[in-house]
Amino acid sequence: MTFCLGIKTKYGLVGLSDTRITSGNETTTSKKVYTVNREKHSFFIMTSGLRSVRDKAITYFTEVIEDQDESFNKLYKAVNEFGDQIKRVAKEDGEQLEKSGLSFNLYSIIGGQLENDKEPKLYLLYPQGNWIEIRKGTPFVIIGNTGAGNPVLRRSLSYDDSLDYALKCAFLSFDATRISANDVDFPIDTVVLENDRYKIKEQRFERSEMEHISAFWNNRIKEAIRELPTEVMKKAFLDEVAPMVPITAS
Repeated sequence: MTFCLGIKTKYGLVGLSDTRITSGNETTTSKKVYTVNREKHSFFIMTSGLRSVRDKAITYFTEVIEDQDESFNKLYKAVNEFGDQIKRVAKEDGEQLEKSGLSFNLYSIIGGQLENDKEPKLYLLYPQGNWIEIRKGTPFVIIGNTGAGNPVLRRSLSYDDSLDYALKCAFLSFDATRISANDVDFPIDTVVLENDRYKIKEQRFERSEMEHISAFWNNRIKEAIRELPTEVMKKAFLDEVAPMVPITAS
């Protein structure tokens, strides 16, 4: 499994992914983010699924970018092209993978801004090559292990938030997933793209750099639970059931 998250706010894009790769009983670390930074032309791809499928599709896509880069002036065109390369890999390898009991399950988050995009765009690309755009109504998307990280984002994140705030939410979403799943872990890679800057800022963070944030968050959660206004819940500890108050018609 994996954890990849993309967030879109009014100020730009934030992406975060773990680096754990699990194959049988073996665990390794590998980058799951592919970035392109050129003049007025920046985007990233994060993937979840079979590593061999991902690497092959990225290789094919890189060749297309090198030969036809000038033809991609809006991000959706690059998304369509990457979808075509995924379908190409599916035709080449899908049948054999199915015979081996493996699913062709490459999901991708693609975010960026190309020359004719009015603002940065964020897309979820399915294994079949079709996609949806992530908009401000629900301004984030997770692929891989999606369950544990969702509540933090749904409770705290909005389209109007700053990129700094969005990155904090992204880390807490990852941290919740890391605690809940054995196959998601440090190090993590982050990408940040500000509106109209056409330059993705990419960084890696090790566990030792982030442990104090996890500890801070754990302590705050415990404090908040202790401070909950729960007077009404005290009746759960009573020996007898409290009598029902009759409802009278007015």
